[in-house]
Amino acid sequence: MAAPLPPVFVSHGSPMTALEPRAAGRWFQWLGAALDRGFGRPKAILVASAHTLTREPVLLAAARHDAVHDFSGFARELYALRYDAPGAPALAERAARLLRDAGLPVHVSAGGGLDHGIWTPLRYAYPRADVPVLPLGWPPDWTPARLFALGRALAPLAADGVWVLGSGSITHNLRRLFAGAQRADEDEDEGDAATPESRAFRDWWAAHAAAADWPALFEYRSRAPHAALMHPSDEHLLPFFVAAGAGGDGAALRVHASSVRGELGMDAYAFGPDAARLMASTAAGA
Repeated sequence: MAAPLPPVFVSHGSPMTALEPRAAGRWFQWLGAALDRGFGRPKAILVASAHTLTREPVLLAAARHDAVHDFSGFARELYALRYDAPGAPALAERAARLLRDAGLPVHVSAGGGLDHGIWTPLRYAYPRADVPVLPLGWPPDWTPARLFALGRALAPLAADGVWVLGSGSITHNLRRLFAGAQRADEDEDEGDAATPESRAFRDWWAAHAAAADWPALFEYRSRAPHAALMHPSDEHLLPFFVAAGAGGDGAALRVHASSVRGELGMDAYAFGPDAARLMASTAAGA
């Protein structure tokens, strides 16, 4: 392992991302290659997804996971996609010890399954589904600061070759997304097609993350522009803080920026001392 793997937060987007990669899906492909090339292939991936929510932290320690099609009303081809990956029972026990040592509650379950927030990005980053995966169920009523502490407790796993991934969405107002369906159904990397509210929120987030202004980010509900509009509920943004905590107190770098229909932000962030190196590597791949 050349260096500890930088934790990453990705916006996984609609389940249709699994069939229509767009800019974000192409970046997921570059991400897997950049990790392998610059840091060494992960020995396992611990994922906190917006779609695996629990009352207290739960590590899903199944020996093998099946892809869960936790959605309805999409194209038939989507339900035929599989991403059945090995689990990481031993890693679950190690992670549980770290969380207990930090004074945090945790449960280890023999259950398994990968929600679409997990298998959608991973089918591009590691398409052969040959890297063990450990889903982490987490409580959506925990504060950003407490979820950051949860991630911080897991930080030592990086030295063991474990990649910590948060999967959610940098903006997530589906009502606005569907209301704007008349917009061109395309990606906008950094163009002018993003709505003013979406761009203002995303740019505020990127600036405060780059400045390591964690007090502002923890209080984003009252401080970020259009926060309630971009996130009527918190669950799609909160995995950011789990991944961020695993990276430490330093700056968080936006390593990908795009949107769908000008509304749904697909931004990704990297954390830790090697975040800049990962950003440079994925940018070179683009």
